[in-house]
Amino acid sequence: MTALIEARGLSVRFGGQTVLYDVDLEVEAGEIVTVVGPNGSGKTTLIRALIGAVPAHIGMVRHADGLRIGYVPQLLSIDRTMPLTVASFLALAEKLPTTRLKEALRTVGAENVLDSQLAELSGGEFQRVILARAILRRPNLLVLDEPTKGLDQSGVAEFYRLIETLRTELEAAVLMVSHDLHVVMRASDRVICVNGHICCQGAPTTVSRTPEYRALFGAETAGTLALYRHEHDHSHDHSHDDGCGHGPGTSRVPPPPEGRQPV
Repeated sequence: MTALIEARGLSVRFGGQTVLYDVDLEVEAGEIVTVVGPNGSGKTTLIRALIGAVPAHIGMVRHADGLRIGYVPQLLSIDRTMPLTVASFLALAEKLPTTRLKEALRTVGAENVLDSQLAELSGGEFQRVILARAILRRPNLLVLDEPTKGLDQSGVAEFYRLIETLRTELEAAVLMVSHDLHVVMRASDRVICVNGHICCQGAPTTVSRTPEYRALFGAETAGTLALYRHEHDHSHDHSHDDGCGHGPGTSRVPPPPEGRQPV
């Protein structure tokens, strides 16, 4: 299977400090990959480096030919009290026919808000509009940084169901950062655990059993997460279990360089 994005030996530095180092990963067509890690572990930096918004200090990032990325940042600087309709907001980046705007909103389940003011939207509706904006160019890779921030528990679960639907309808891969550990294992094909480097990665149930994961999130989370076994786990259990501390061919991540301060 061809990788849409591939990183090899990736390191990122800010202000003379190494914040990510020795990152090897790939995102393949059609899969949902979730990046988890504690605050300050470098998750957002990793995402931004992969899409080219942050330069690599060492190593490389390769994009597949013709890759189209739809990006939802963690923080979108927009004053929702501005007199701006959803249609006007969606057209800010690129002038597109109204039919395309309606199609994107219909895909995310928000077809009725096209003429609404941004200030009138609920938190869940606003997130769907942001997502609609990301899919306007019909991407084959959706990159989402904490897309459910500010949503209540039911809103979070609904949003993840929507992500799985989009993966199917757009035939797109999904790469996202999330803190929603109680649902992320159910919604993901593969989990990448980051703390300045990739501590472990693999199928959700595999990652939840690793000592690296338990050291970061606590042993009690593993039992909860193991309840959610995704239908694709069997096909991913062995193909991506590098760096988890399990099985043949697994390598331990080296200790961090002196002075590293993940962000």
